[in-house]
Amino acid sequence: MKKELEHFQVGRAYGGSQAWYHDRWMRMGGCAAVTACDCAIYFDLYKGTHLYPYGLVHIQKREYLRFGIEMRPYLRPRWSGIDTLEIFMDGFGGFLSDRGVSAGMEPLHGERPFADAADALRAQIDGGLPVPCLILRHQNPAFRDYDWHWFLLNGYDVLNDRLLVKAVTYGG
Repeated sequence: MKKELEHFQVGRAYGGSQAWYHDRWMRMGGCAAVTACDCAIYFDLYKGTHLYPYGLVHIQKREYLRFGIEMRPYLRPRWSGIDTLEIFMDGFGGFLSDRGVSAGMEPLHGERPFADAADALRAQIDGGLPVPCLILRHQNPAFRDYDWHWFLLNGYDVLNDRLLVKAVTYGG
């Protein structure tokens, strides 16, 4: 079984990237803000919200960068990073609330059993919603690009009873 949500291009890129920012803090620690920006644009395109203040037909990099700066006060980069799900949910929830959108977000912490995470991920994506994800430290070297990093999961595949995920990544 396979499921992948639609996504969008910013210029020729698949979603946004923190590597585009000239601001040192956004380049180093803007992955949570970029993840929130991509969520907001996704909600506009596929859920009918009005969060992104620019055109959605051909999303331009310069407008996306401006949007990231608008998101920054809600998820500002800091030395400790946006290192808890609660900080992300409070910040992104504040952004949504300021724009008249109510959203119920529930954290799924890494201490929970894998089966719980797999079920929640499938339910969220099957419901048409991407999943913001944070990996602080991972033991598997294959995940080194995701160490201390926020990103979106927007698809999965089940192969031989193993859940595989599709991630929208951000340069960092």
